[in-house]
Amino acid sequence: MFIVAALYKFTSFDRPELLKVPLAKVCCANGVRGTLLLAEEGINGTIAGSRDGIDAALRHIKSLPGCGDIAWKESTAEAMPFPRMKVRLKREIVTMGQPNIDPTASVGTYIAPEDWNTLISSQDVAVIDTRNDYEVAIGTFEGAEDPVTKSFGEFPAWWAENALRFEGKKIAMFCTGGIRCEKATNYLLGQGVDEVFHLKDGILNYLEEVPKTQSRWNGECFVFDGRVSVGHGLEKGSFDLCHACRRPISEDDKTHAAFEQGIACHQCINETSESDRKRFRERQKQIELARSRGETHFRDAAKT
Repeated sequence: MFIVAALYKFTSFDRPELLKVPLAKVCCANGVRGTLLLAEEGINGTIAGSRDGIDAALRHIKSLPGCGDIAWKESTAEAMPFPRMKVRLKREIVTMGQPNIDPTASVGTYIAPEDWNTLISSQDVAVIDTRNDYEVAIGTFEGAEDPVTKSFGEFPAWWAENALRFEGKKIAMFCTGGIRCEKATNYLLGQGVDEVFHLKDGILNYLEEVPKTQSRWNGECFVFDGRVSVGHGLEKGSFDLCHACRRPISEDDKTHAAFEQGIACHQCINETSESDRKRFRERQKQIELARSRGETHFRDAAKT
């Protein structure tokens, strides 16, 4: 059994490039895999490993500037959900593309999972899902607004086009683990919205804390690791991943005429060229050869 820890912290790193190698070394030395993003605005990512390995990585992360009180959300996986460890330098730890956003200055009001149902049931509250369209497609809260964005960077433009629809409403926002809402609520406050709320620690916290019998959540929650999706109690979900476009696919999706294992699905068949698919077929061939020899291909290492 592996521990999966999702974490983020907005804090000031003057020279994040100096933090990269020591962080990677600690994770690798302790058998931890996953992806961690470093930027001047902080740290974000998900890692997996043994209990001791995760504890060692978290001790190091808490020693970083401003990270002493970092919070994280834990779940479990039966197999290692990541193929390798990556520490990357980025301009933003979650990309919104708005230079004046500062979640350390102000954010919306946090709502605990046990209070979320009451808030989103109010007639004067508009509920907005800040995630990307492929994430929303497999699960969201009842009555939530779907901005149908391909990336988080499209959210400001969507808001500019739709703000008038929400005049006079309180805004309640949610995302997977809470990080996107830190920026999104700061952005709306800067746009003059008076009452902005967000689900504390995101959907993952809600699915862990709120019993299924009381839940307003429909479907599963997409996660950025080999589990692909989780449900209530953070149990592994039923979705697989299209390894061509990285979108979730169901068992029914695999019966679609466009589906070809490792090469295409109905969502991306018109997005790739024949040369792309030829390359994907060669990759899939190598995966199948590795399996036939009893070896683990790097992509299989990330699957549960």
